[in-house]
Amino acid sequence: MSESDYKAALKRIESLFDAAEPSTPEGEELERLAAMVEEYEEKHFPI
Repeated sequence: MSESDYKAALKRIESLFDAAEPSTPEGEELERLAAMVEEYEEKHFPI
């Protein structure tokens, strides 16, 4: 995932966050994006 992909994923997560229901295509997309963002952040912003 590139930095631009990361930023796009954050924007998409924001748009899905309140509307996505579990076990729907939007909810599954939100889960996938959140996992990808988490992996990116762990790699690029270690604590």
